[in-house]
Amino acid sequence: MLNNKYKLGLFPTALERMDNLSKVYPNYNLYIKRDDNSGLASGGNKVRKLQFFIYEALSKGCDTIITAGAQQSNHCRQTAAACAKAGLECHLLLGGKKPKNYNGNLLLSHLLGAKIHFTGDNRKGEDIIKLKQDLEIQKRNVYEIPYGGSNLLGAYGFVDAVKELKEQLLENNLKIDYIFFASSSGGTQAGLKLGIDLYDLDIKLMPISIDKIGLGDKTLDDAVLEILHQGQKELSIQKTYSIKDATLIRDYDKPGYGVITENEKMAIKQLAQSEGILLDPVYSGRAFYGMIDHLKNNKIEKNSNVLFWHTGGLPANFYYSEELSK
Repeated sequence: MLNNKYKLGLFPTALERMDNLSKVYPNYNLYIKRDDNSGLASGGNKVRKLQFFIYEALSKGCDTIITAGAQQSNHCRQTAAACAKAGLECHLLLGGKKPKNYNGNLLLSHLLGAKIHFTGDNRKGEDIIKLKQDLEIQKRNVYEIPYGGSNLLGAYGFVDAVKELKEQLLENNLKIDYIFFASSSGGTQAGLKLGIDLYDLDIKLMPISIDKIGLGDKTLDDAVLEILHQGQKELSIQKTYSIKDATLIRDYDKPGYGVITENEKMAIKQLAQSEGILLDPVYSGRAFYGMIDHLKNNKIEKNSNVLFWHTGGLPANFYYSEELSK
């Protein structure tokens, strides 16, 4: 299963030491995994998941892909790009009303040829079933990708990513103690956890919650645990998972999804002005601030090697330009 991929991205993505930022926080050695440079329409972590989804869609003879998200969804932008490359029709269900002007990820999704459906308050795929039925009446062979690409198949993208990371760590004779990253729909988090256990790495995951709202009637923690249970069986991992293995760090999501505060602004500027690397204001900016707060206040063990997994999202900066320029 882990080999059933349709090549979409540029892998392995770089593993870099953040020399300047490590001087700012001298109690820690800081590294970054550059999934923002994974290729495919400005990159991002969803490319890893989409390689598995597109492979399965093509193997089933599908000609149309449906997925959903917010208007500035990185997942939707990368899905549109993946469909363009694979020759598939792409339908995106995006929350909110149609804006007068397209910007950021929404503009890129449009340029990539996606057929966009605006769905009001429903931004997590609530309307997918109805659209799928309508398209099937039109004789389309439809493949549905869940919100955020977050099911077991999508999580395989990050099981595979841990294998990639392990090879890089061995090459560099490096041990990582903590991985900080943004967690919003759960697939990346579940895949990293499954990968760490499958490939026997001693690393503590630090998933920073981005969105207070869960998935349907489930909390995000429960959704992650469900994928872990499925993955444990499919990958024959000798471990019994509990909710402790799926719990997110929720100290930073209080403002709500997509609400940009001084915390995100500070994090974006610090990484940009110290390492020349750009975050996004919704996901990686919030997660990076969570990491900085842990470093400043010594919430993790001193002298640790700390990795930030950059999940991409650059185009959203242009949508939030008014807030970010203040």
